[in-house]
Amino acid sequence: MQISNPTAKLGEEIAVNYLKGKGYKIIERNFRKGYGEIDIIAIFQNTLIFVEVKTRTTSLYGGALESIAYHKIKSLIKTAQFYKLLRPKLPDALRIDAILIDMKNNKAENIEHIENITA
Repeated sequence: MQISNPTAKLGEEIAVNYLKGKGYKIIERNFRKGYGEIDIIAIFQNTLIFVEVKTRTTSLYGGALESIAYHKIKSLIKTAQFYKLLRPKLPDALRIDAILIDMKNNKAENIEHIENITA
């Protein structure tokens, strides 16, 4: 799927590079099912990880983490479970993470990786 928002697209590129730098193997990006989308799907330490990326250029409308509401988490879980059903040979251990990026002048000022946001 093509991302039309240039800030979101840049944020996802930053997140992918960040995860690769930590040793994650990126296996898919922007997986979409009618009821949801997952920005990045990766494998790390034999765990299948689904990553929601939130990029902000201002805190005027709240922080990035605040934008991941209950209904979004439910959608992520449902979409992740569907993805795993389609690919049963991938690791059985599943986790949903968030990467929060604060941008200024098209550069990441801060990157926060929160593991297991559903716990």
